[in-house]
Amino acid sequence: MKFADLGAQYEKYKDEIHTEMDKVLSSSAYINGPAVAELEEGLKNYCGVKHAVACSSGTDAILLGLMAYDVQPGDEILVPAFTFIATASMVSFYKAIPVFVDVVPHTYTMNPEKIAEKITPRTRGIIPVSLYGQCADMDAINAIAVKNKLWVMEDAAQSFGATYKSRQSCNLSDMATTSFFPAKPLGGFGDGGAVFTDDDRLAEKLRVLRNHGQVKRYHHEYIGMNGRMDTLQAAVLKVKLKHFPEEVELRNKAAMQYTELLEGIAALPTVLKHNSSTWAQYTIRVPNRDAVRAKLTESGIPTAVHYPLPLGKQKAFSYLKDTDTYPVADDLASTVLSLPMHAFITSEEQNQVVKALKESLDV
Repeated sequence: MKFADLGAQYEKYKDEIHTEMDKVLSSSAYINGPAVAELEEGLKNYCGVKHAVACSSGTDAILLGLMAYDVQPGDEILVPAFTFIATASMVSFYKAIPVFVDVVPHTYTMNPEKIAEKITPRTRGIIPVSLYGQCADMDAINAIAVKNKLWVMEDAAQSFGATYKSRQSCNLSDMATTSFFPAKPLGGFGDGGAVFTDDDRLAEKLRVLRNHGQVKRYHHEYIGMNGRMDTLQAAVLKVKLKHFPEEVELRNKAAMQYTELLEGIAALPTVLKHNSSTWAQYTIRVPNRDAVRAKLTESGIPTAVHYPLPLGKQKAFSYLKDTDTYPVADDLASTVLSLPMHAFITSEEQNQVVKALKESLDV
């Protein structure tokens, strides 16, 4: 059994993928080839946003967003205390200061009620993460941002394809970013990402920044970076985007089956009524998590822990000398366990996972 069966997906679409990749190989347009613009058109139409700017990774997408907002050293950016490190590490990399905010226990996303106490005169923006496939409470977060004259950039690395109050993730804030890492709901054959915005000025700046700050050949308006998406990745993603709505349905079907099978067995993920999830992970919470995981491994069931440490406890951020407490993040870090989840997981495989989990929990 595989945690994310990328091979099954490849077998389903391989003829289409090879056709699109062959077009790139024949054209030799490996950088900034037509497939990149075609993918961007598909992405913006899917999300209902004016601009989608493809780039080299989800991490670089966050960095490009910070650059577009002209974040300065010492600026404070609010980020969740519980998520993948890229959200906060790019803030630090850009010499700004990540300020951690605790999360909500039932959705694992940034708690809007904890934001106001973290805002200072140096706060510039908020980066809520739509974790595990479900959007954060974006309306509440946007309202706080407007009141305090802050920008909001949704980190939708795990939620592309999800909805919040009938609106698509990546179209819920001033700017948004996503990742096309292979195991994401929409994943390429390597790294890739995108930045989304309705702001024409920001979109143009993002396009310039991702190409060394170059406004025309060898004329550079900004200090930029090489954040371009390879044309081959765009070709692959074009094919997968065409099939993506069906895969989201399949992921939701699999999630429903897990929920039915695991009711009363473990603490299950909650999708709010006004949300839909793209189920980047199906993450439960269990006591004695590490022991349970070890037993599942012995039974041939692959699992993952997203994530074993809150960000404030990562050694990389020790320089912040953060003395605040994050009880929900601490609890999640010691109890979360992600089960095998992908669009092509079978009912038989899910039954096998649940059977082994029950045995591991002595249920």
